[in-house]
Amino acid sequence: MTNIIILISIVIIIIFIYSYKITTKSSPLILKPEKWFTNKKKSSIEIIGTIKISNPDKRIEVMIPEFKVEAKLLGNRRLSKFKLKTKITPNHPDMSPREDDYWQAYIVKSKSHTNINIRLNIEHKKDSNLLKQLDSIWVEIVWINYGPFGREKRLDGFVIPLTLPLDSSPNKKYLDLEDSSKITTLAIKTHKLGILDDPMKLIYNYTSELILPGDIVTIGETPLAIMQGRYHHPSSLKLTYFSKLLCIFFHPTSSLATACGMQTLINEVGVLRVIFALFIGSIFKILKVKGVFYRLAGKQARLIDDITGTTPPYDQMIVLGPLHSKDYCESVSRSLGVHVAVVDVNDLGKVKVLASSKGVDLSLLKQALHSNPAGNADQQTPIVIVRPS
Repeated sequence: MTNIIILISIVIIIIFIYSYKITTKSSPLILKPEKWFTNKKKSSIEIIGTIKISNPDKRIEVMIPEFKVEAKLLGNRRLSKFKLKTKITPNHPDMSPREDDYWQAYIVKSKSHTNINIRLNIEHKKDSNLLKQLDSIWVEIVWINYGPFGREKRLDGFVIPLTLPLDSSPNKKYLDLEDSSKITTLAIKTHKLGILDDPMKLIYNYTSELILPGDIVTIGETPLAIMQGRYHHPSSLKLTYFSKLLCIFFHPTSSLATACGMQTLINEVGVLRVIFALFIGSIFKILKVKGVFYRLAGKQARLIDDITGTTPPYDQMIVLGPLHSKDYCESVSRSLGVHVAVVDVNDLGKVKVLASSKGVDLSLLKQALHSNPAGNADQQTPIVIVRPS
């Protein structure tokens, strides 16, 4: 009798897992911007680029009945006087674009891809100097995926920087230690980062002429994740009963306290792992042992930032933690010849070192970053050089 009960339980669990995967399956399409170029003229800026849409699934074919581009200018002044024109030209391998600019529904077959060319034109004929004050442009893709998973409205976006910081001199701060030595921190202002930036080249371009032997170059975990494309809009998530239920067990300020934040974690590690971590974590919490859930649920449980957790235009996105942080630190360290670390710092004095190259003095690094020299607002200083005296 006991064996029969165990067997029935196993069958029920298998059916549950299989049905959950089937009912929560989303579109397999992957959208990625490629080959973007900016041409600045006297009274206009022309931006040309390509969107690549891939279907890695071995069986499913996905239709795209709608595809729209909504570009938004970002800057430090009113932008109503700028004229912005957008042109979309499909570059499908098996279908010619229509001359009337109508988007004709297209099927992306399994194990294939298609390209879409985008042309943006910004004008301000009355005062061409105002073009120099544009910070960046946020390109938002609103498109429909249609297939066996249903009809999904997806929203993807990325930043195209238009200008570099006018003042590139780092913001220096000095910290006195108990042993009378000092640490200098240099917070470096960058352009608005995005998926078009190469994380390796970015660090090199902004720090190679500033670093000295013995320095530690740090970068925030959120900016690194954004450059890796580790973000998505909440509307792109297919919410489940479990995400709506499990999120109520978390503190309101937690990024897992919303259905979308919780669904993001479930999509990363699986619903069974989240349930198990929450169950065991609750038991230990009764015993006044905190943090067990996050250790069992994995690193991403701590690193997910829900909306409003980052600076615009990513404040409307859910940002996950970066991938391969350790390998990244080692690669950049070899390139620059100094130590490198990926960190998570806030204004409450909490410093977490997600990864670092070999030989980093973690206690010194945490002391130096305790005051959060990079800031948590719109300082746009994701890179901090820590320099022991």
